[in-house]
Amino acid sequence: MTIKPLIILPDPVLRQVSTPIETVDADVRRLADDMLETMYDAPGIGLAAIQIGVARRMLVLDVSKEGDEKTPLVFINPEIVASSDTYSVYEEGCLSIPDYYAEVERPAVITVKHLDRDGKEQTIEAEGLLATCLQHEIDHLNGVLFIDHISKLKRDMVIRKFTKAAKTRGAKAI
Repeated sequence: MTIKPLIILPDPVLRQVSTPIETVDADVRRLADDMLETMYDAPGIGLAAIQIGVARRMLVLDVSKEGDEKTPLVFINPEIVASSDTYSVYEEGCLSIPDYYAEVERPAVITVKHLDRDGKEQTIEAEGLLATCLQHEIDHLNGVLFIDHISKLKRDMVIRKFTKAAKTRGAKAI
């Protein structure tokens, strides 16, 4: 397993729409393992493949509490098939937008269809932090960032801040 470098805002790669995974094979499982190791190292609770520069529809999560046993989850080609009419608000952050947090309102309960790391179709109903995290990471697969769910003024300020920081690092901008 290998820790991969994270793609940071304003890199345009984060706006790419990821392509479906056709076959779940050893390479896909190895990518899942690398993503989990990268996520745990960061540390974070979710990571989409695009955040390490791989435009494939896969994400990993672990919303277990600190000190509890790890419960890593792998979602290949995840698709939200149902969502509740009730909403919840969580303060979200993102490994690709370090040290920035904002409250985001999302459906409180969702149903997600996906393939597991063995290529078997699964369906999960999620609520609470798991639902929020799944929606956040699925957004990444569609080129959407959590800052797209906040006011334009705040979003523009964040993008300006990260664009300025990227210039000093010599990175690409959105």
